[in-house]
Amino acid sequence: MFAQTRRVGHNVMRAAIISQGSLSSKWIAEELKKVFDDVDVLDIKDFEVSLGGHHPEVSYEGKPLMKDFDCIYAKGSFRYVTLLRSLTTILGTKAYMPIRPGAFTAGHDKLLTHLKLQAANISQPRTWVVATAHAAKKLLKKIEYPVVMKLPAGTHGKGVMLADTAESASSMIDALALLKQPFLLQEYIETNGTDTRAFVIGDEVVAAMKRTAAEGEKRANIHSGGSAIACELDEASKQVALETARAVGADICAVDLLIKNKKPMVIEINLSPGLQAITRVTKINIAQKIAKYLYAKAKEFKMKQVGVTLAQLTPDKEVITKLDFRAGRILLPEAATSLSKLTSQDEVSLTVAKGKITIKKGESQ
Repeated sequence: MFAQTRRVGHNVMRAAIISQGSLSSKWIAEELKKVFDDVDVLDIKDFEVSLGGHHPEVSYEGKPLMKDFDCIYAKGSFRYVTLLRSLTTILGTKAYMPIRPGAFTAGHDKLLTHLKLQAANISQPRTWVVATAHAAKKLLKKIEYPVVMKLPAGTHGKGVMLADTAESASSMIDALALLKQPFLLQEYIETNGTDTRAFVIGDEVVAAMKRTAAEGEKRANIHSGGSAIACELDEASKQVALETARAVGADICAVDLLIKNKKPMVIEINLSPGLQAITRVTKINIAQKIAKYLYAKAKEFKMKQVGVTLAQLTPDKEVITKLDFRAGRILLPEAATSLSKLTSQDEVSLTVAKGKITIKKGESQ
């Protein structure tokens, strides 16, 4: 559904949120409408990408997406990874996006996440990747129990299992082998059934909660019946969460930590975290913080697009930039509109020559 522009003019700020329509996304959309002039709420399932022509094309509900945005917040589950990466690669050159294209691939695959953490020297549980049941069973002889087993993709604790003995681990491996895909084995870190979620926005951990697994359950996820309370992270844990977000390429995300003896270890990153539980327990309006951050970054991105900063916006200032073309027409940079003070109601005279266009406001009658 497309929103209506509340105000017209050259300073209109436009945003889009692309998602699966969760309650969290609806909260963010409502907060975006309070700071942006024009907000479109778009369903990820209604997009398609066309490649192979002179330029890639993005369509929404079967029609070319012609609208220009200053900010696009794209999010969704692992099922839409390839589409999310395609959309953000194509649209990300002309709008601020808090999640870089490559982050969708890395953030929705546990193995690739661990590889990013390894490259950034971020603490994590020891993890093995195996491709066959035979290789996994050989590994079982070398590791301690319990051991965690994971599928590369999955959210809310799905695809995560715990084996207490070699016998139970062997049975689980036989089941995983039927899926004919690599899987992960990971050392179990005892934290009394708790983990900690840090919510990152930009260069700040804006909220955190400690989650405790339900009785008889080792996974602390809320979707698995766990409970949560607000908590305050120490500086070391905050720094690890921020480094993880940067390593993956996300300005907005949740980082899940195991903290033992005040030493944080990263177990997962979530690029589309739910807001309900952490908002409820911390009493922090995270959706509002997201919206305000996106607005500030979108304005910054918009100024960079025309090659100037606010301090450089002075009359007669020569601006070096690239022209933007829409359907064969030239769209002037934001700086040109701001400095000229021209509006859609003004009559202008054009002097055109090869490589040169002069625009002058017409004389009042």
